[in-house]
Amino acid sequence: MQADDHLDLVFSALANRTRRALLARLSDAPASITDLAEPLKMSFPAVSKHVRVLETAGLVRRQVDGRVHQCSLDTAPMKQAEIWLSHYRALWDETLEALDMHFKDGEPCVRTRK
Repeated sequence: MQADDHLDLVFSALANRTRRALLARLSDAPASITDLAEPLKMSFPAVSKHVRVLETAGLVRRQVDGRVHQCSLDTAPMKQAEIWLSHYRALWDETLEALDMHFKDGEPCVRTRK
């Protein structure tokens, strides 16, 4: 799989608030699908579908022991997304600095692209 294709999967998985909530829960400790479903008041199959999307993106690892599906967080794909986003950090910093100057000095808030 190409790096860009993998990033598409990661960003698509992160675009959903339920999946972000699942990742937040898993950042505390591994959990079973049942444990993940409880606070969300979702059915086991619905949570399992979200977990499958997260697995496909590589954000979650699932271990099956009989009927218990234990999930854990894998942050490596998020690091790859952070690296991609860091290329745009300079643009945000420049914009925020211009806005800060505008409010401090009363000068026009004009941003030039480098």
